[in-house]
Amino acid sequence: METFAIPCAGAIIERRIDGMPHILIQTRMKSGGGDTNGKIETPAGKIRAYESMTDAVIREVREETGLTVTEIDGLSPAIGCTITPEPFCITQNLSDAYSIILHTFLCRADGNPLRETDESCDIRWISVDDLRRLVSEDPNAFFFMDLPALQKYLEKEPSP
Repeated sequence: METFAIPCAGAIIERRIDGMPHILIQTRMKSGGGDTNGKIETPAGKIRAYESMTDAVIREVREETGLTVTEIDGLSPAIGCTITPEPFCITQNLSDAYSIILHTFLCRADGNPLRETDESCDIRWISVDDLRRLVSEDPNAFFFMDLPALQKYLEKEPSP
């Protein structure tokens, strides 16, 4: 039987706190997450049938963090029933238990994050400087599908 990759959408949520750039991270605690539970991740999840990528980003951020997405980079207007968003990063898993393709968007959001949900805990803002240090010192602490997008993000953000 032919098996297909699962499309997913995720968000690197940016916010300035006390004038410093931060992003939202969380600890992964998905049902059936196995060895990936306990890893640091950004909000993401599967795109439902006939759901746009951007609607999936908005829904996943709301479900996993309680935040309301207010802006998504890379959007373009819909043409009929077709959209052509430009994600910040696309990551494809070619190993492990399932094949997914993750489309990560840069976003801004309003509200205060929940402390935990059914899929994540320790939801928190981290400064870009602290993220840079953590990615450098312990890349294995991160969910492997999010690490390439976070590394790309850190390349675009100037070091202090």
